[in-house]
Amino acid sequence: MSTTRVAAIDCGTNSIRLLVADLDLEAGTVTDLDRRMVINRLGQGVDSTGRLHPDALERTFAACRTYAEVISSYGVSSDRVRLVATSASRDAENASEFTKGVKEILGVEPEVVSGEEEAHLSFVGATRELSGEAVRPPYLVFDLGGGSTEFVRGTTDVEAARSVDIGCVRLTERHFAGTELPAPAQVEAAKADVRAALDQAAEVVDLTGPATLVGLAGTVTTVAGIVLDLPAYESAAIHHARITREAVRAVTERLLASTHEERAAIPVMHPGRVDVIAAGATVLLEIMDRTGAEELVVSEHDILDGIAWSLVEGR
Repeated sequence: MSTTRVAAIDCGTNSIRLLVADLDLEAGTVTDLDRRMVINRLGQGVDSTGRLHPDALERTFAACRTYAEVISSYGVSSDRVRLVATSASRDAENASEFTKGVKEILGVEPEVVSGEEEAHLSFVGATRELSGEAVRPPYLVFDLGGGSTEFVRGTTDVEAARSVDIGCVRLTERHFAGTELPAPAQVEAAKADVRAALDQAAEVVDLTGPATLVGLAGTVTTVAGIVLDLPAYESAAIHHARITREAVRAVTERLLASTHEERAAIPVMHPGRVDVIAAGATVLLEIMDRTGAEELVVSEHDILDGIAWSLVEGR
């Protein structure tokens, strides 16, 4: 078996994640060596200021220093390392500061990809291993991030994709900032924001009647963990779990009515998601309502895995 060792980094609005893995092109398998995440909140204030906050940059650079050590310890060659930066870096006026700092630490220049490329990578990461599963194409994949959500529809390859500016951090800052329990008017305003963004996505991507709806990223996996009532976050139990729309509705209503302390006490909740999970769940439920899907397939494999595959298959 011939494998290629790669290091993929996904730097989003709310988190920065690393995957070091051995990829077997012939078998189509991924063998994880190290998969980890840091909540860096790079998108802190970007929606209102248009700039990356100095504290957010330092949190990101600190994570990159740790990741550089991990990558080196596994002997990954520099031409097999790729860092993809998403929504916050696209939006910021001072993105050059981010680029310079990351390159100095990791030795590779971050790629601020378009929303469409982001969607393609998410689709590849999420669907490559679905062929043997009891799911039917076409797939409608959505990657619900901190600052944006990518929608992509396809069967064996991408047929249509669109990125829109709704995400758990962006919606929290727009509508739920400064309040622990959002008022009904705030919740309705957030929903209206999401629905307008879904209208934009629907101009390019058919959101109705997908055979299989596949959801990615931290909001989706966290909500799934709550639905499954897990005693702790367990990736293997969450990956490819199926959760119903009504179960998502019940969790969303619970989160919107919970205090910060109550959300923090949920066993599967990452501390960095406590303040943004209610907004994220609101987005998730609106997506399921819009598509009409009664069930969602949850994937732990997402854009990070797509980045890894791009290093051996090309972009």
